Amino acid sequence: MNHRHKRPIDRRLLSALAEHPVVASLVGVETVGRFTTTAAPLGILASIPLGDLAATVRQTLAAGKIGFVNIDSTPGLGHDPGALAYLQQIGAVGICSTRQAMIERAAGLGLLTMQKVFVTDRSNLRRSMQSIARSQPDLVQLMPAVVLRYVERQAREVGVPYLAAGFVQAEDDVVEALGHGAAGVCTSEERLWELRRAALRAS
Repeated sequence: MNHRHKRPIDRRLLSALAEHPVVASLVGVETVGRFTTTAAPLGILASIPLGDLAATVRQTLAAGKIGFVNIDSTPGLGHDPGALAYLQQIGAVGICSTRQAMIERAAGLGLLTMQKVFVTDRSNLRRSMQSIARSQPDLVQLMPAVVLRYVERQAREVGVPYLAAGFVQAEDDVVEALGHGAAGVCTSEERLWELRRAALRAS
């Protein structure tokens, strides 16, 4: 598989995932306040109304968190260069999207990028891996987590750190995902947000 020049993964992400393998999936404004009180350094902001987005981004930044704005699930935010310019204007540091073109544009602007991939069958897997190899995001969100055991080899070959997402509901799910090469997981299960990698290894 031909790779374009690979950007090194941002040191902030490497450092965060080395200790905290759980990325908080934040659905709606009300979850953000709870996230900012946890030790979890990484979060995905989803379904935040456009009118609340700037304040929410500021809130996560003030708490020292790295937030990826899911532009696919932000009502009123388009999929065009203007959307990315707006995100930069309000201080966002990263985006999450299924769209390769948006990932590439955002990376060109210096934003952190997380490409979301749904694996439904083998043909879809091949297309998804080709898309990741071209866009070279900082992180890949691979869904659903249960497919990892079947696609681990292909996911590793792309050379981009991947996070398992979807149906990550218990500590055992986190352990299984890490065992299949994931750099971490994404989950809305708040009781998992505080998990540390060292504690998982010790258990």
